[in-house]
Amino acid sequence: MKLVSYEQGGQWRPGILVQTSVFDADALLRAERGTGAPALGSMRNLLQEYGPTLLDLSGRIDALVASQPQARVGELGNLSLGPPVTDSAKVLCIGLNYNDHVAETGRALPTHPDIFAKYSSSLIGPSDDILCSKITSNLDFEGEMAIVIGRSCRNVSEEDALDYVAGVTVLNDITARDLQYRGTQWLPGKAVDASTPVGPAIVTLDEVGDVQALDIRTLVNGQEVQHSNTRYMIFPVRKLIAYISYFLELSPGDIITTGTPQGIGAKRQPPLWLKPGDVVEVALEGVGSLRNVVG
Repeated sequence: MKLVSYEQGGQWRPGILVQTSVFDADALLRAERGTGAPALGSMRNLLQEYGPTLLDLSGRIDALVASQPQARVGELGNLSLGPPVTDSAKVLCIGLNYNDHVAETGRALPTHPDIFAKYSSSLIGPSDDILCSKITSNLDFEGEMAIVIGRSCRNVSEEDALDYVAGVTVLNDITARDLQYRGTQWLPGKAVDASTPVGPAIVTLDEVGDVQALDIRTLVNGQEVQHSNTRYMIFPVRKLIAYISYFLELSPGDIITTGTPQGIGAKRQPPLWLKPGDVVEVALEGVGSLRNVVG
């Protein structure tokens, strides 16, 4: 099952993508939830209610669509998509999580995950323009797999960790390198408003398969600049969830990005900085792709 957030009347609505059609999640599920149930006004609302039973919902989606055709809002290509979760309580990012990327930075291999944060205000949709070039001349790309939490969890084991994942999406950790390295903390370069493309959908694990066996590629103006596989992550998804949930509670709609492989612009000779008009694409096998223009 694929979950999206689409724009309607100036607001983001949770949707379910079936082939090329988007169905409003609240309208699609209203009959089984009852008329007195609170509206599913956002993707986080949907995950709060259906997170524990997403795989069951995924198995029922074709029957629901057949019985509720009026819930269809349009073709995917005719709708404006935002980040799949527009109101995440937490956006947690893992740095230095591929051996080859650690090597290109000249750092030692980490013994524990290196974690920094973004905010929901950093996130943009899968085809939105990246409007950062006016505040930095050192704009860089980082193609990543991101996971979305479907159920609240605290101090979970690695063995059980995937039970709390709603699904997988694609993220480009666009970074202002000059801002990042002005101090010892990375936040200024990583959490720029409207800088981070995410999407196009949250793809549930029954469709994704093994999250540690997915090809990931980044292209700039059609030229491949990153190509790897999630099997090369130093800290796999299970370990990341167990580690993070040891010290904080993860909630439905929280996003965890899982790091980028080698090939970032900052470590090329000469550096490859993004400039206005550049087209950046990130594709994750079995999940989807982002395509954004630098403004």
